[in-house]
Amino acid sequence: MIHILTTGGTIEGLDYNQKQSARKISLSNFLESANVSFPFTLEEVFKKDSRFITQEDREFLAERIKATGSSKILITHGTFTMEDTAAHIGKLNLDKTIVLVGSFILGSSKNTDAPFNLGYAICSLQFLKPDVYVAMNGRIFHWSNVTKNLKTNKFEPKDEKQ
Repeated sequence: MIHILTTGGTIEGLDYNQKQSARKISLSNFLESANVSFPFTLEEVFKKDSRFITQEDREFLAERIKATGSSKILITHGTFTMEDTAAHIGKLNLDKTIVLVGSFILGSSKNTDAPFNLGYAICSLQFLKPDVYVAMNGRIFHWSNVTKNLKTNKFEPKDEKQ
């Protein structure tokens, strides 16, 4: 069973820069339209622009991870502070396989990267050993070696940053 924890962000179609609310995307709709055959549960932890996620939010998220009986956890997250949340959770050594994923283009947009990133993260989650990872741009990054390159708008290993 894959337990999906949502925290908000662009992947859910939340555009925090617009005065009018953007159309929220249901991750279960993405999964249903893909006709997935694995069991999953979905839990909304909070709905925030990741720039405003606090230390208390990260601690609450960690408590939700600990509380689930699942050993495979997918976390949808905004890209601005995804690496910070991954590091916070990674340092806890929870003995679960945890993958954080997001998108750069609104999940409600026609050209969104959300379905690809979501599918890639779910596939990776099923094969990775217990630890914390970020799945973005068609790559998997360990929590201790990931950064968002603002020039290229891509995630990359810290040791490759230019």
